[in-house]
Amino acid sequence: MKKWAFVSDFDGTISKQDFYWLVIERYFPEGEQLFQKWKSGEMQDIDFLSTVFRSINQGEQHILTEIDAIAIDEYVPAFIKRVQESGGDFYILSAGTDYYIKPLLKKYGVEHVEVFSNKGYFHENNVHLKIDQTHWTYSERYGIDKSAVIQELKKKYDVIYFAGDSEPDSHPAVFADLTFAKDALQGLLQKKGVEFIPVNEFKEIDDFLVKKGVLK
Repeated sequence: MKKWAFVSDFDGTISKQDFYWLVIERYFPEGEQLFQKWKSGEMQDIDFLSTVFRSINQGEQHILTEIDAIAIDEYVPAFIKRVQESGGDFYILSAGTDYYIKPLLKKYGVEHVEVFSNKGYFHENNVHLKIDQTHWTYSERYGIDKSAVIQELKKKYDVIYFAGDSEPDSHPAVFADLTFAKDALQGLLQKKGVEFIPVNEFKEIDDFLVKKGVLK
């Protein structure tokens, strides 16, 4: 077995804004009502995201330009490199789509990072999700089962560190060896009785792992 890996959510954890909010604010104001239906439990997460992503109605180059402008935690590219140089592997685990995650990783020169996320593709001026219900990572609610991914990775590594910020991250956090929680995830894990380290940014995670002797 390999020694350790760091797994991170993307939207709101690595990025500073969820992609779906960017779409709602700029192209799909009706999404505000859908958001309320989703939060009240009337819609599955994957149905909400699919509807929002199919409501952009812009050319692909325009969408890619919007993606390119998404702000991320400035320290993340350096943190990923430090994880890799310290003998760890880095993974991204997102219930969004790789359609915007992979271009952003490329923009910041991030290499050798496997992305577990819903497959996305451009078609008729919108972003569509390709969900494979036969895949081992499939989840009816989220498209991707984050807990299943963490449990599978635990077969390969002695220790799994995890970082997240919202409700979908409360499930895999149960299986991680140590979770770094931002924003709403902190309260959710408190209610579940799951231990976590509260953070606001990746520099704090870096400092913690340096003190623990995990990062060189």
